[in-house]
Amino acid sequence: QVQLVESGGGLVQAGGSLRLSCALSGRTFNEFAVGWFRQAPGKERESVAAISRGRSTFYTDSVKGRFTISRDTTKNTVYLQMDSLKPEDTADYYCAAKSTSFLNTYYVQQRHYTIWGQGTQVTVSS
Repeated sequence: QVQLVESGGGLVQAGGSLRLSCALSGRTFNEFAVGWFRQAPGKERESVAAISRGRSTFYTDSVKGRFTISRDTTKNTVYLQMDSLKPEDTADYYCAAKSTSFLNTYYVQQRHYTIWGQGTQVTVSS
């Protein structure tokens, strides 16, 4: 059974950092493009960052220069390093994976992804 498990969320003060992890079990992450999404209370889920199999990356404008997505194939894990956190980054964060044969294609829209994690909560206090 293929599963994604997120971890690393928590409470942090504005300006602080967190690193979210997304671990895949049952398959190797080499086969997948991966995305991070977030959903704040009362808002729709939005794309935050994405990474292709070949490590091409995408960031939504609001996190550019502050967040970094990366993948470690030896650990079958994708990370989201979040620095200079702001209260508006408060949300539930989800990772998602899409099996693809394309090496340098990342996917921004939720509809592309077939495997989702359960989410991890991030709260940034002012």
